[in-house]
Amino acid sequence: MTANESKVDSIIDEYNAEPGSLISILQDIQAEYNYLPEESLKYVAKRLDIPRVQVFGVATFFKAFSLKPKGKQQIHVCMGTACHVRGSKKVLEELERKLEIKAGDTTDDGEYTLETVNCVGACALGPVVVENEEYHGEMTPIKVESLLNSKKV
Repeated sequence: MTANESKVDSIIDEYNAEPGSLISILQDIQAEYNYLPEESLKYVAKRLDIPRVQVFGVATFFKAFSLKPKGKQQIHVCMGTACHVRGSKKVLEELERKLEIKAGDTTDDGEYTLETVNCVGACALGPVVVENEEYHGEMTPIKVESLLNSKKV
């Protein structure tokens, strides 16, 4: 048994290996690894005695789950109407340029993941960037550098 299987085993055991707890099991695995490793999904299917396609179907249906590793710093740029008309596209372009990745990707060092979202519900503060659940309103391309530098140690 690998260390990965051992950790996944303990998560599955917390839910008594109940197939009805699949979503909760996947949430806990993602919390542990910051994404859902393919080998973990296969192992969950085996342990719960359910088809792999069912496990992968749930993992790909919900946007909250990711099959790709996420960075330590997760940056979400709101592209909703209010943020868009206030310049969120330029903010996104600057983040892409500074991080040298496109939206939906993670930096090679695993530090940053950059994503777009349809709305964060803070329209009056637009454009809004959410970095690790911290909201940064009235963002501009010029403010991007200070946002990124504030997280460096």
